[in-house]
Amino acid sequence: MTDEPVRIGVLGAARISDMTLFPPAKDIGARLVAVAARDRDRADAYAREHDFERAVDDYAALIADPDVELVYNPLPNGLHTSWNLAALDAGKHVLSEKPITSNAAEARQLHEASLAHPELVVFDGLHYRYHPAFRRVLEVVRSGEIGEVQHVRAVMTVPVPNISDIRWSWPLAGGSLMDLGVYCIDAIRAVSAELGGEPTMVAARTGHLEGTHENIDAWSEVDFELPGGVTAVAEMNLLGPQHFVVTVTGSKGTVHQSNLSYVHTDDRVTIFTADGVRVEELGRTSSFTYQMRAVRDAVRKGTPFVTTTESAVANMQFIDDAYGMAGLPPRPTYPHS
Repeated sequence: MTDEPVRIGVLGAARISDMTLFPPAKDIGARLVAVAARDRDRADAYAREHDFERAVDDYAALIADPDVELVYNPLPNGLHTSWNLAALDAGKHVLSEKPITSNAAEARQLHEASLAHPELVVFDGLHYRYHPAFRRVLEVVRSGEIGEVQHVRAVMTVPVPNISDIRWSWPLAGGSLMDLGVYCIDAIRAVSAELGGEPTMVAARTGHLEGTHENIDAWSEVDFELPGGVTAVAEMNLLGPQHFVVTVTGSKGTVHQSNLSYVHTDDRVTIFTADGVRVEELGRTSSFTYQMRAVRDAVRKGTPFVTTTESAVANMQFIDDAYGMAGLPPRPTYPHS
């Protein structure tokens, strides 16, 4: 039945779920069926705190739970692929935090598995794509209001000074390109699609923070050429400040989204043309809520969505290629037992 609540199981007791899952799940009237954590006592406490129906012993038990139909995977990057594949094999829909895999080879593996289970939804958690703010950016580009597109700039920076944070972990597929670049590259690809095709990567640079693994990028920049000779740059930095913006400059003006990721804190899209400056406020409902509504519609109604495994393959190939161009290896496949 299309109005039956989506039954969600959660891998891990991650703090991020306070923003990414719980309010959106409430919005769509989902059931929080079960949660698993590395420690059963922690899972029990988390289940009580967040009103899950139950905690289970481990991740495998969560995926095997017959009442769970959608597995939400907010585990560290290096644990995404194996548990996403396990969920698919168990006949579950998947909503995975980004990046959905550690590298392009894993992304292709997940995509092939998804094709083998066409009845199941595999949703790459690039939530910003579902908010009216970014959709408005694309509408302005499409409308011609800013003229012929000339340049795209996507910037994401966050303060992560604690080098024990998993975003600095080599085994767990950390780095600025992984944590932030997947957003910026996806946004540039979305604009490029409006211009008629995929971008071409032309240069990549990274920088290192002393005291971290030699292959972890503290910051990164990637240059692209889009159809028609349009230039683009993605800029990422794990040393802050928090800054999530996308700007598209055209021959007649510019469109700027003030916060690509956390639209619930700043929903402005600003359009600069010869006629003046216009600020549009697109609503502070969280992009995670819009994403969860899209997940529900995909699961219950078969509604198409844009953050597919096919798109994830392209994003992860760009990330692997950027690392290679900057002289670093792609992120490793985590050695699961």
